[in-house]
Amino acid sequence: MTYAGFSPKQKTVLTWWMPGSAYRDREAIVCDGAVRSGKTLAMGLSFFLWAMTCFDGKRFGVCGKTIASLRRNVLSEILPRLEGLGGKWKEKRSENRVTVTFRGRRNDFYIFGGRDESSAALIQGVTFAGVLLDEVALMPRSFVEQACARCSVPGSRLWFNCNPAGPGHWFYRSWILEAERRNCLHLHFTMADNPSLTEPIRQRYQRLYTGVFYRRFVLGQWVQAEGRVYDFFGPDLVRPVPEGPWEQWYISCDYGTVNPTSMGLWGLQGGVWYRVEEFYFNSRVQQRQMTDGEYADALGRLAGDRHLTAVIVDPSAASFLETLRRRGYPVRKAENDVLSGIRLTSDCLKSGKIVICDSCADCLREMDEYVWDLRTGEKDRVKKENDHAMDDMRYFVATVLGRQSGGFAARAVARRKA
Repeated sequence: MTYAGFSPKQKTVLTWWMPGSAYRDREAIVCDGAVRSGKTLAMGLSFFLWAMTCFDGKRFGVCGKTIASLRRNVLSEILPRLEGLGGKWKEKRSENRVTVTFRGRRNDFYIFGGRDESSAALIQGVTFAGVLLDEVALMPRSFVEQACARCSVPGSRLWFNCNPAGPGHWFYRSWILEAERRNCLHLHFTMADNPSLTEPIRQRYQRLYTGVFYRRFVLGQWVQAEGRVYDFFGPDLVRPVPEGPWEQWYISCDYGTVNPTSMGLWGLQGGVWYRVEEFYFNSRVQQRQMTDGEYADALGRLAGDRHLTAVIVDPSAASFLETLRRRGYPVRKAENDVLSGIRLTSDCLKSGKIVICDSCADCLREMDEYVWDLRTGEKDRVKKENDHAMDDMRYFVATVLGRQSGGFAARAVARRKA
């Protein structure tokens, strides 16, 4: 079998785990960056060579968005190359298992698809010596964390690769920005790191994409895709929590059982409403659900000893509303016209009537990830993803500031088209 030469960055991926490498003590590796940059080939080949060199009789996980895409993008490329190096492999499709023998060693590689939140259950109970997660940014966090938790064999390591998503993506924040703290080797790839791409092909890719997609797919940057609902919002609008005194307090709530619950604490000072603190609980990430009573306790901790004018709650959360009433909270059902609420929230953010403080990390994360659904349809709508802090913020603005401004429901939102 004939091999093209590897680039310096690909060679680092191939050898980081070997004796003599400056990175041999790292416990994980992340390769991100541009499309067609050579990271998938180098990582997949390195993963299998590491597994077959360092272990015998162990099990490993190989994960992708779907099993079909994993077979197409990884296994069909890597396994023939292993065979060319003297290895042998046999796949048992009914068990999604590939058995590899190489230089007298034999290991099993189990294939998993991380399509949605329910996929985490598929990987529970297995013990791995290592796991490869291909296109990890496309997988739900619960699945990825469950896969990582399965690697308890001494010497086990974690292998991730992906193309970029938005800057608020959990994997970018948790692994790429925190790579050193996690003892993780992070390598960023561009098309120049793939020696098999000719210059005309690279130029074709550069012509093919523009704007944010050029930055993502060609430059490999973690930037938000087009269609942000609050596309004007940036770091310049974020403020630290000002010192008191405060004139009035509200808490706004978007309630969920399986979906996240978000609460925001709003304080009035000098005619401006500041979101000064928040509570955010994602039962899928935490792998447990909270009761209405526990949520009410969390609300009490968020309120502290402040006097609340009202607690504004998702009108569909009947049981939680009743729990708060029984505890003596002044409860108000939220105004819930989505498009008018977004319009008014935009006006208030731009004019400075409301300010998101830097203490509200989940609200700021969702500001980057809250996007319009750009599929064709008769009316504008937002994607029902990363919208829980966005909903509680909208409830507050529509219910408190909307009533103060008057004529709220009659105003229209400018349409956005795909």
